[in-house]
Amino acid sequence: MSLRTRLLILVIAAMLVPAILVGLRFVQNRASEIDAALANLVASADDIAGDLDEKIKGTAQLHYGLARARDLDTRDKAACSAFLSDVREEYPQFTGILTIDPDGRLFCDSLRTNRTLDLNDRGYFKQVKGLHGVVAVEPVFGRLTGLSVLQIAYPVRSEAGALKFVLLASFNLNKFVEFHDKRLLAEKDILLIDAKGTVLVAPKGGGWSVPVGGSIAGSDLFRFAAAPDREPFREVSDGVGHTQIWAVARSPSISKAGLTILVGRSKDGLLAAANRRLLEDTAILAVASLLLLAGVWILATVSVGRQVGRLAAMAKSLGRGDLSARIPEPHPGGELGGLMTLLNSTAESLEQQRAAIADLSHKLSQSQKMEAMGQLTGGVAHDFNNLLTVILGNSEHLADRLAGNKELQRIADDIATAAERGSDLTRSLLAFARKQPLQPREIDIAEQVTGMKQLLRRTLGEHIDCSFTLAPDLWLASVDPSQLAMAVLNLVLNARDAMPDGGKLMVEVRNISLGESDLDVNGEPRPGDYVMLAVKDTGTGMSREVLGRAFEPFFTTKEVGKGTGLGLSMVYGFARQSGGLVQMQSEPGQGSVVRLFFPRLATPPNEKPLPAEQVAAPDGHETILVVEDDDMVRAYVENELKSLGYRVIATSNGPAALDVLRQPGDIQLLFTDVVMPGGMFGPELAKQATGLRPGLKVLFTSGYSQSPVRTPDQIGDARILTKPFRRKDLAAMLRAALSEPSR
Repeated sequence: MSLRTRLLILVIAAMLVPAILVGLRFVQNRASEIDAALANLVASADDIAGDLDEKIKGTAQLHYGLARARDLDTRDKAACSAFLSDVREEYPQFTGILTIDPDGRLFCDSLRTNRTLDLNDRGYFKQVKGLHGVVAVEPVFGRLTGLSVLQIAYPVRSEAGALKFVLLASFNLNKFVEFHDKRLLAEKDILLIDAKGTVLVAPKGGGWSVPVGGSIAGSDLFRFAAAPDREPFREVSDGVGHTQIWAVARSPSISKAGLTILVGRSKDGLLAAANRRLLEDTAILAVASLLLLAGVWILATVSVGRQVGRLAAMAKSLGRGDLSARIPEPHPGGELGGLMTLLNSTAESLEQQRAAIADLSHKLSQSQKMEAMGQLTGGVAHDFNNLLTVILGNSEHLADRLAGNKELQRIADDIATAAERGSDLTRSLLAFARKQPLQPREIDIAEQVTGMKQLLRRTLGEHIDCSFTLAPDLWLASVDPSQLAMAVLNLVLNARDAMPDGGKLMVEVRNISLGESDLDVNGEPRPGDYVMLAVKDTGTGMSREVLGRAFEPFFTTKEVGKGTGLGLSMVYGFARQSGGLVQMQSEPGQGSVVRLFFPRLATPPNEKPLPAEQVAAPDGHETILVVEDDDMVRAYVENELKSLGYRVIATSNGPAALDVLRQPGDIQLLFTDVVMPGGMFGPELAKQATGLRPGLKVLFTSGYSQSPVRTPDQIGDARILTKPFRRKDLAAMLRAALSEPSR
């Protein structure tokens, strides 16, 4: 074997390991780019569905406001159509807004077509006649326009509950898809179909063959879209070999409306960027390797014998992977010296490549950690809430035991308050991933207003003096906190605009009982106990005529472009939807006061809990099987249940619990964590447990669960106690679960 051949083999051996590592990294980068593109496809579908869901909610709010407009409560068809036409100008996302009589006949519409239509056969009309205060949704082709629309219908009823008319808004699906097409830079295809497979909006790409109005029922794509256990995405091929990758939105509300949103992209286009990057990197590596080998071959041909040893030693070092090895100076002249220089530079280049590979590996590891953080959020919430459960429960025990020491009892109460705030923080972190809307809950309205003080003062400016009067011992009310904050902010903004030269604004919250003589803005008496929130200003005030129309949608006395006229109507709609009422007083030059009344929550006869030292009688006597994998939480729950009088059998996992249930003995309730290690989660345990003992009651507990927990027979949502929980919540949920009749 010749010298140059030997030298060439040594150089190849030295380059083999880093070349393989670089090649593997290129392949991994390609796989990562493909995974990211697929994840982006699924995210785009869910994002579009989420946007459409927001549009439906916004339309429902618009319906609620329009239902109280005086211009619609008329049998003047022309006036009604003119009013709706003006509304339609403000909302171009609708192809039309119309009203339907209870007999299914079109009465007036924003297009002023004066057509006579019988809409009794429309699914949304059949559905909305049985609804109260909510909308019915159906994707169809509009009869007046022929366009693909999402019909959003709302029943307008009299005080007695009779159907007066139906408000219908036709949301333009074509414009909606065009907007998202532009947002996605036309890189993806958007397809909208109804529950029967009819194409409502077709992709604009040239590869799609089914026209709008056509059907894809029976196709592989439709089966994928209609599957209840939808996979994230699927490859679908047409008859000419063109492959498209489709993702479907997983929005339950959109699916319930009979609409399916799919986002697709050509497989070739999706893979093209990753393949191009892989080919470029491979080509660069191949060219560099070929150039290096060619140089070695040439230099080896004209080498001299006395330098062979140095070259061989260098080659052996490279072959061992020692990239720090160098041929020391001085180098001979001519080609042999150039070869030595080239080998030294090659070793340096390989060392740099190794460093670059290490750097890429570190960056990839960091990227994977960031992705894992999102996936581990639920697990962190679960573990964190387990810890908070122990902290909150033990702080309650401390507060009970330290009743005689006010200072230490206050510290124990502070620990409990901090634990509850930690629970709120956990829910806020989870909201980042799930983007779930807030729901009405029992709140202290004064506490909510207190949290807004700084925001309201910044909103008003320094030229307006702001004061708050918050009465103690307020009743609780069931209110959506975010909507309450929006209502208060709307009232404060109106007050600020009424005081351009400065003034005073007062916010008051107190309990109040209304009688038959206390009327809301519509002149209706609604006696009862309420929590009142009042916003009073010293501004310009309103005349009697303006005051009479202040809550009408789109009515405003502000300049064009300074207000929509929807602020007070939204406040009114929110208060009425919450079961409350609104009062308003104003006189020119004397300022205005708006009062919102929210119904007091019904409370049990004993509103004040007994002191800790008086809680001696046990609340139960039944036998409870506790399944909790966390040792501290299990010990805490076992002690709490025993203190409440229950007999307790505690296990750490599902199989152990099933072994207990297979043994004789009375067990009335299974109290199990939802998420547990070992492969058996709480719902599966409950299913098998109720199979062994059909009369067994089940109560779940969880710090976080990604999916809704269902009953063992899959009838509906299960009863679940969210961690962390207080002793009174545990006792109440146990009694409720044990008192629940068997299915």
